[in-house]
Amino acid sequence: MNVKYQKLKDILKEMGNVLLAFSGGTDSTLLLKAAKDVLGDHLLAVTALSETTPRHERMDAVHLAEIIDVAHIFAESKEMDIPEFVNNTPDRCYICKKQRYSEMLKIAVEKGFAYVADGENCDDSQDYRPGSLAAKELGVRSPLREAGLTKSDIRMLSKELNLPTWNKAAFPCLASRIPYYSPVTPEKLRQIDAGEIFLREIGMNPQLRVRHCGDTARIEVKAEDIAKLADDALRIRVVSHFRSLGFEFVTLDLEGYARGSLNRKIGVKV
Repeated sequence: MNVKYQKLKDILKEMGNVLLAFSGGTDSTLLLKAAKDVLGDHLLAVTALSETTPRHERMDAVHLAEIIDVAHIFAESKEMDIPEFVNNTPDRCYICKKQRYSEMLKIAVEKGFAYVADGENCDDSQDYRPGSLAAKELGVRSPLREAGLTKSDIRMLSKELNLPTWNKAAFPCLASRIPYYSPVTPEKLRQIDAGEIFLREIGMNPQLRVRHCGDTARIEVKAEDIAKLADDALRIRVVSHFRSLGFEFVTLDLEGYARGSLNRKIGVKV
């Protein structure tokens, strides 16, 4: 097995018992599998439950925890009660992560876990991630990053371990689809989630985004799917559905899907 993966297991063994912030994504699922193999029942997976979480991610987290046979609970995440988060400033992710990890640290103390860990990997430092600072300030550990594992390493290892998430698309919180300084509201989050579910159901590559630009939905899909959405019958169907969600205008970004494209407004290259 990969040298880095052995290092990951050594790190987890040293930690002894862990509360893992579990999203059900590729990174945290590999970490959960490694932690289960090393720590056995000295492990708890905790998924933040919030309006900002895509519905299918909640279901995936439950399913994956069952497959790996790990105790799993949901923790209410109340970032929508924090005005600074709702106002959607560029440090929104910091505010959210501080709220979520603070809650998980309380659970860890109550249940006797020595550490809280997340699924951050080595590549994440190349992206704009203010939430990483919150994790660092609160003492949350990132074993994948500590072991030197990159995203490609994680996908390769996940495939070798027959984890169904080895090629799973990334699904960050729904608030990341709303431009900075445009308030985050439950209605916007529902519109985004429903729009993305619809696009996946009609056969688009799961790696897509619905950017909420006021009365306009800006759809980003993989380059190979752009032509599909230009087909008259499908185009009319998409426009009709998005108008039923409350959007006045429906646009297709010809650049295609770009991770963190809204960060360009604050000078972050994507």
